[in-house]
Amino acid sequence: MVESALEPNITTKSVGQAIRAHLRVLKLTKKPSREEFLTIAKVAGAGILAVGAVGFIIYVLLTMLPQWVAK
Repeated sequence: MVESALEPNITTKSVGQAIRAHLRVLKLTKKPSREEFLTIAKVAGAGILAVGAVGFIIYVLLTMLPQWVAK
């Protein structure tokens, strides 16, 4: 039987290796300090606001521009 390229070749060995790799990463992580958390939250919030502002500007341009051109 021909093995399909779309079917992954999953073995217990590969699953075990993946679990060990994930556990190794989790062991290296630590809880962020309050200062680190606040910095990350501020940067993420600023990014969300920036994306929202760009989206709003595009929306306004696409809704108002046809009215300005038609005059």
